[in-house]
Amino acid sequence: MATITQSPPADDPIVEPVLESAAREPVVAGFHPDPSICRVGDDYYLVHSSFEYQPGLPVWHSTDLVGWTQIGNALDHAALAGASNASGGIYAPTIRHRDGTFWIITTDIAAGDGQLVVSATDPRGPWSAPWRVEGAIGIDPDLAWDEEGCIVTYCSGDPELRGIAQVRVDLPSGRLLERPRAVWPGAGLAFPEAPHLYRRGSWWYLMLAEGGTERGHAVTIARSRHPEGPFEAHPHNPVFSHRSSTHPVQNVGHADLIERPDGSWAAVYLGVRPRGTTPMFHVNGRETFLAGIDWEDGWPVFVEDRFSVPAPDRSFVEIFAAPLSPRWVSPGAPVSAQLTPLADGRGARVTAVQTGSRATTAVVTRVTDLRWRFDVDLDRIDGSAGILLRLDDAHLAEVRVEAAAGGPMASCTVRIGPLEQRLGDAVHLSDGDAVTVVIESVDPTTGGPDDIVLGVIQSGRRHDFARIDGRYFSTEVAGGFTGRVVGFRSRAGSFSITSATYTAHRIESG
Repeated sequence: MATITQSPPADDPIVEPVLESAAREPVVAGFHPDPSICRVGDDYYLVHSSFEYQPGLPVWHSTDLVGWTQIGNALDHAALAGASNASGGIYAPTIRHRDGTFWIITTDIAAGDGQLVVSATDPRGPWSAPWRVEGAIGIDPDLAWDEEGCIVTYCSGDPELRGIAQVRVDLPSGRLLERPRAVWPGAGLAFPEAPHLYRRGSWWYLMLAEGGTERGHAVTIARSRHPEGPFEAHPHNPVFSHRSSTHPVQNVGHADLIERPDGSWAAVYLGVRPRGTTPMFHVNGRETFLAGIDWEDGWPVFVEDRFSVPAPDRSFVEIFAAPLSPRWVSPGAPVSAQLTPLADGRGARVTAVQTGSRATTAVVTRVTDLRWRFDVDLDRIDGSAGILLRLDDAHLAEVRVEAAAGGPMASCTVRIGPLEQRLGDAVHLSDGDAVTVVIESVDPTTGGPDDIVLGVIQSGRRHDFARIDGRYFSTEVAGGFTGRVVGFRSRAGSFSITSATYTAHRIESG
């Protein structure tokens, strides 16, 4: 059957999409740091660090480098060495494609010796069970190939082998084929890490992140005629940084290069969007940005404003129909152990899971915007429901709705470091009426990035418990490598959730 496309009448106005520079607007927002990219034909695939959240290693797909869709996660709970503390777990992966197979190599900090490898013929999965490259001690592993086979380059954690190390590996088995060797100490900045090795023409390029992943972050590069070196540093390293600038995106670095089908090049890199007064505060973690790459005198040049990104609306409504969106992850027990979709396809039952000492096992999703609202519709509370904003176990805010004689009780609790405090007065709710819990980011009343408001709505009436300075849920206060998440958990017993709505609100990105 032919498809007929009807053009709008000539007098109807054509609305042009609002575009943002990819130097200011992330192409993958929320804490999706340490991006690594590969291309197969006209399709691009991206993977990120996931730290303590599982399933791990979110995998994304794009056909234009600008619009990305998450198509899965490459690691499930069974793949990990064990429960991780905040900002532990899975660090800095690399994704590559060779001879019909996708390969991801990464570091599981809890596992100690060696690197973790998974593979798949379809990036949507299933991914293989992981195996280890033992003896390559360190973080941030990279994969490359030459005529002799596979090369793993990584940031060495061996005190006898400082800087960036390299070793040839039998990839299907993970067996080292030689002793690891040092290849380049970096350009002289702090913390040389995140190596990526590329071949372009007759040159091999070794690109690093240096300066630490905070305000001094930068990209440096060196080249050699051979993959094992010796490497000649760029005469004007670093080749990309926003340090000591007023650019609205800071901490840029940890880049990965990609050649496009037309022979042009691009780079993905991480950055943060700090707000508020000095030292400025970022709350959504390190996000993924996009730049063009030119080659001058045989060296890459970052062209930050080459790409434009349509002004995004990352809002969503989740009714928890199977299969569940890959956006939902957990810092503790598997999502599937906590959440059971209801038979009618609308809503889910959330059940408490015991995980030892972990404080905030929950089903959560990454916050992706600078202003937002998260609504959770609850039904049939048989225990204690918690709707929360989390940065880590010691920096979180939660609305608790608990079954009680005479109807549910709602209250608000905030934990900052070792202190936990109830804010506002607890309120009685009508038994049998639907309850909506609200957490939202609003304009700040102090010098912070925002304020966080927590409340509850029933029968059209809203009660707000607290308005909290958003600085308490920032990386500059809490430390670590992740960003805010929002979600829910059962603290005891179980409850039903009919839907969760995330609404993004636009503010000026500059």
